[in-house]
Amino acid sequence: MTSNTRRNILKTLPALALANYLPGALAAGEKQPNIIFILADDMGHADLGVYGQTDYKTPHLDRLAKQGIRFNQAYANSAVCSATRFALITGRYQYRLRGGLEEPIAGASDTIGLPPSHPTLPSLLKQQGYGTALIGKWHLGYLPTFGPLKSGYDSFFGNYGGAIDYFTHKPGVGPQVPEDLYEGEVPVHQVGYYTDLLGARAIDFVKKQQAGKPFLLSLHYTAPHWPWEGPGDEAVSRDIDNIFHYDGGDLATYGRMVEALDASIGRVLAALEQKGLADNTIIIFTSDNGGERFSKTWPLTGQKTELLEGGIRVPAIVRWPGKIKPGQVSDQVAISMDWLPTLLAAAGGAPDPAYPTDGQNLLPVLLGKAGNNDRTLLWRYKANAQRAVRSGNWKYLKISGNEFLFDVVKDQRERANLAKRHPEVFAQLKQQWEAWDKEMLPITADVRTHGVSGNVQADRYGVQPAGRIPD
Repeated sequence: MTSNTRRNILKTLPALALANYLPGALAAGEKQPNIIFILADDMGHADLGVYGQTDYKTPHLDRLAKQGIRFNQAYANSAVCSATRFALITGRYQYRLRGGLEEPIAGASDTIGLPPSHPTLPSLLKQQGYGTALIGKWHLGYLPTFGPLKSGYDSFFGNYGGAIDYFTHKPGVGPQVPEDLYEGEVPVHQVGYYTDLLGARAIDFVKKQQAGKPFLLSLHYTAPHWPWEGPGDEAVSRDIDNIFHYDGGDLATYGRMVEALDASIGRVLAALEQKGLADNTIIIFTSDNGGERFSKTWPLTGQKTELLEGGIRVPAIVRWPGKIKPGQVSDQVAISMDWLPTLLAAAGGAPDPAYPTDGQNLLPVLLGKAGNNDRTLLWRYKANAQRAVRSGNWKYLKISGNEFLFDVVKDQRERANLAKRHPEVFAQLKQQWEAWDKEMLPITADVRTHGVSGNVQADRYGVQPAGRIPD
């Protein structure tokens, strides 16, 4: 197969996947579903009870999984947050946009962010008659050039940047640091634990909805992202001198942060029930990347900033009563950029043909039809020159000059390097990555990235632990 042929296949596969199901997902006279998209921040693949966590309880998200479908092979588009958010909101590889190359966006810029002219999930749903709101983390560029209200959301309450203290709502420490908490494009001040504030605002949004007007609510929590502060940890907030505190946190604190997230989501779901909207509302829960230092990723290895499975494999749960059969567990391979074509299909719409999606419409899988795992997903990450390809059960990985081939279904921990046993597969995936990479924007010297994370295993990859830049 020539490189040109392979590039053409890579371009056309997503479009072919969509062609069978877009538009026309709604039957005549059928109401468009409401959509609540819940995004956790830095949550590990096994941080929920339904995925194997036993150190703390997540009853509301566990119940959500039992009421719908749980994905075992869901991926984030990146090993860090803002890059994945570009893919999520556009339905395309983040590497097609300059801002998506940042790993992650570091601070205010007039040029680095999501262009307001680019179609997005909220802007495309607005064309279908939806009201749209973002509550929580944006992290796709700063005012005055970029922002949620410029990219399809009718309303916004939350933080523009990557991380804030859960109590002061500041991205740093000290009286000179302003709060990163906004109502639309206006700074506001509110008192409270941030996870609880976001949940309360989401409840208010749900209560105000009027019958007959479908809505998209993007509820993007910062939990369980650092700083390591659970409910009641105001003293911790006062004492730290850097919200990215290396000397802070522990498993118990992390557990309380996730439990608070679960409880907040539970209150939002209860409000949806009380309003009588639950039956025709699609709920999606997932994370923007793999887990951080206190996360549980077993049996996967690796974490945030790494293209090992633990850095990019995430929990994903979908509930849609009456449409999605409850109690399902799916091995369908999914990725963040799939949600745009999937949700547009559910709403009876389609992606903008001038900006073709790289994602796959998963609506048939959600509705009980056979899935398609004969797909190829690709990643790159500047730190340690990381590359990865998932194709079928195979995964090609390059990190710090070392290359591997894994069967990630049989070998989830990525221990057995099969490159020499299957040289033809190894060569093919390498070539696919090279062809795909040429279609994406180049990673130039001005692109900012994390340092390599401190837990990379030097004995396996020849990588020496290094410091990290907070996101």
